[in-house]
Parts: sequence; structure tokens; C-alpha cells
Amino acid sequence: MLDANIKQQLQAYMEKLQQPIELVAAYDDSKKSQELKELLEELEPMSSKISLRTEESTDVRRPSFAINRIGSDIGVRFAGIPMGHEFTSLVLALLQVGGHPSKASQELIEQIQELDGEFEFETYFSLSCQNCPDVVQALNLMSVLNPNIKHTSIDGALFQDEVEQREVMAVPSVYLNGQPWGQGRMTLEEIVAKLDTNSAEKEAEKLNQKDDFEVLVIGGGPAGAAAAIYAARKGISTGIAAERFGGQVSDTMGIENLISVPYTEGPKLVSAMEQHVNEYDVDIMNMQRAEKLIPAAQPGGLHEVKLANGASLKSRTLILSTGARWRQMGVPGEEEYRNKGVAYCPHCDGPLFKGKRVAVIGGGNSGVEAAIDLAGIVGHVTLIEFGDQMRADEVLQKKLRSLDNVKIITSGQTTEVVGENGRVSGLNYTDRTTGEAHHIELEGIFVQIGLVPNTEWLKGDIELSQHGEIIVNDRNETSIPGVFAAGDATTVPYKQIVISMGEGAKASLSAFDFLIRNSAQ
Repeated sequence: MLDANIKQQLQAYMEKLQQPIELVAAYDDSKKSQELKELLEELEPMSSKISLRTEESTDVRRPSFAINRIGSDIGVRFAGIPMGHEFTSLVLALLQVGGHPSKASQELIEQIQELDGEFEFETYFSLSCQNCPDVVQALNLMSVLNPNIKHTSIDGALFQDEVEQREVMAVPSVYLNGQPWGQGRMTLEEIVAKLDTNSAEKEAEKLNQKDDFEVLVIGGGPAGAAAAIYAARKGISTGIAAERFGGQVSDTMGIENLISVPYTEGPKLVSAMEQHVNEYDVDIMNMQRAEKLIPAAQPGGLHEVKLANGASLKSRTLILSTGARWRQMGVPGEEEYRNKGVAYCPHCDGPLFKGKRVAVIGGGNSGVEAAIDLAGIVGHVTLIEFGDQMRADEVLQKKLRSLDNVKIITSGQTTEVVGENGRVSGLNYTDRTTGEAHHIELEGIFVQIGLVPNTEWLKGDIELSQHGEIIVNDRNETSIPGVFAAGDATTVPYKQIVISMGEGAKASLSAFDFLIRNSAQ
């Protein structure tokens, strides 16, 4: 299961185990059970603190295994084989159950330890999902820190009957005490905040006590990270308030056009950005959604940003880098069947539609790439493009046309998502050339039609384009003196990571120049 290089690395990690752990395996007669058996038998000899035995209870999923701290009720369980994106989750679980300390803040650790109640979590993941490890690792850590919390991670592709029964059609999907509890990427902080009902109020109190900033960045994507680094390097007080550090990049799979980095993936890039920002004196305030901008009364004065939790932050300059989100079709049934067949991340949710019929909406690069990826998993893909021809790069179109389980429809306008029994059963579209209406029976719809800027909270306070983008000039200045903007939320063309980083740096340099020329009032 593991090559020599990975074995060597794991051997070094297992030297960090502080307490003995036991791997308790539950097998059946399947090929996957044999693979799991091989993996666990390779792990056992890597440390004298690891032992392996077979599960006696019949009341567990198979194949699965638990990692238990011997002499305690601390442990986690994986149903399936945690390879792919979940291999890191496996390594961290081994270390943390084995007593290796977490990198979480002491304040957050104490908050987890103080949670009262019984929490039985189950998380459905797919091995190709780049967002799932955040949730799996967070809940695993919580189960190590608080004995009242239990967590099982389940490979949805391997337990299809269970996925069908519970109607899991998007990952990560989290159940708490047998009931649906959450979907999508969640950080450790977000999960704890959702469980601790007083956390928002306590966080607001802390934020209201912060000193005024000289540069406050709203948004933590590539533009926001670059802006914060450039500001902090000038030695001025800098803060980032972000709803989710990393933003849309966290949901990106392969990245092959970031200069000097031949290939990386979104979560890896986000981790590197956060590590880089943390090397400077930057106050990172995560899980903070901006709701209102109150401009300074005069240049050089303090701008105020009101947050969703009731707190306010003030700064002499602002850099708005709130990014963008997936654009929705805006047709009847889309919202009703969101995560019930309507999906936006083919890498995450594709494995849940193995052997089924799906549609991809959009013929740009993202849509065609999604269709190509899905064609290797699902039974059939129908790609629907609104225009009279696909807009993707020719090399991608050529690859798509070579696949025998893909149908391409151009000049198609999706008009309705149709469902029955709580899940997608088809879609209706109109041929824009003939006006003829059509119906397609299918089980999944992957929407890939571009982005919409996260700027609704700025309407009426700052000048926006007809598309909702923040209008900026060549110095990233907005219509408000002392307020700058960068990245996908602005009118700058070509929404690319490398462009956002450059724009963030430029906005930060412009903010610094503004501070020099406008002394505090």
C-alpha cells in the first residue's frame, strides 16, 4: 500500500508517539478489506507503541478501523481506507491519539474541552475531496481532546448503500447523533463556534477591544494575504478580517499556472499563504463576515467595518479583497435541490455519483474540465453550454469530444431543476436556436458558470460596476479616499490567483502611500 519513501517519512513521524495506541480493524471478504489489512500491517511495525488486533464486535462498518489510546476511551474511527486527500488525516489521527500535541491555540483547546454534552459525529467524505480533510481532522482532534466527543469518518464511495439511504449527495456531510448537522468545508474554529452557543458574543467582545489599525484587510484570499504581507513589512499595524481564510482557492483542485510553482492544490496553497502571513505581525481574525462599511468623515480619519457578530473594527485605511463565489443558475429547483443533486464542486462530490447520469452546466474551462473528470466516474455526462459554442481551450474541448460517455449541447438554456423524493431527477432546458423545450433525466447537476463578487454588503456605500464589482483605478483606489480594493471582487479583468496576488500587493503599497500623505487627524 505504501511506497518506500512514504514508509520512511511515516517511520519518522511515528517516533513522535508519546502514548501507546491500538489499531482495531474490522474486515469483511472484500478487496478493500484486504487493502486495509495490508495498510494496517505496514503501520504496526513502525513503532513499539502501535499494536494491531481484529475487531470482535459485529456492530461496526466493514472495512473500518479504530485508532484507540490504550487505557482510555479516546479514539477515532475510519470507515474505509484514508488515502488520497485523507492520508494526512490518518497521520494526524495516529499522532494525536498517541499524545502528540495539536497546533491549535490553547484558548481553542480549552473551549473544546469545556463543551458539555454527548456528541457522536459521523462525516462522509470522498478521497478526491480537498475540503473534506479540514472537517475530518477537526472532528478527530475534538474527539481526542474531549472524551464526550466521538467521530467516525466514512468514505461515501465505499458505503454506497448508506449514502443512498441517508441521501448524502455532497461531501463533506456531517451527522451529529444520527441527524444531519453540517455540509461543506468547516474549520475547527467554525465547528466549535457552532457547538458553543456563546462563542459569537465572546468573540465580539474581544474584537471590540482591539486597537485601531493602520491597514485593515477585509478578505483572506490571495489578494488579502499579499496585501497583509506587504503592509506588515512596512512596520504598520495590520489586520485581516476574513470569513474564511483562503477564500475560493480552498475549493480549487489543481493549480498549474502559479509562476514558479509547476503544480499545487488549493488547500496546500492556502496553508502556505497562512504560514507566510503568520511570519509577520498580522492580526488574523478568521470567521468574520463584514456587513457594513462606514467611511471616514475625512481623509486620514478612521473607517469602520461592522461585522455580523455585532463587533466593529476601525482602521485608517481599508483594503477590500472579499473575492467571489460560485455563480448560481437562478432557475426554479436549484436552491431546493442544492446538495441533493445540485453541486458546485465536481472533485468533491463526483464520487457520490458513480455510475449515474449527470449534467455539467457551462462550457468554459472549468465546465469542460469538470465534465472530463466526471466522465471517468459517472455513467454519462451531458454538458450544456448557453452559447452557440464552448468557450474552453481547444485542447480541453478535443479531450472532451474524445470521450464516448459525454454528450455536448450548445445553445442550451437551463430552465428548471426537476426532482422527486427530495433529490434531483432531471432538468429542463430550451434550445435557444429553435425555441424547443427538452427534458433530461439524470441524478446530478454540476454548475460551472463562473463567479459572482462578494460585494452585496457594500451597495450604497462604494461605487460598484453593473456586475457588482468594486470599481478601482490603476492604483487600486475606490470611490472612497483611503479605501482600496483588490482581487476577484474588483473590476480588474482576468480572475486569476497570480493576478490577485499582484493586485493585493499593489493595493497595499497604495494604502501605505496614502498613510504617508494623510497624517492622522
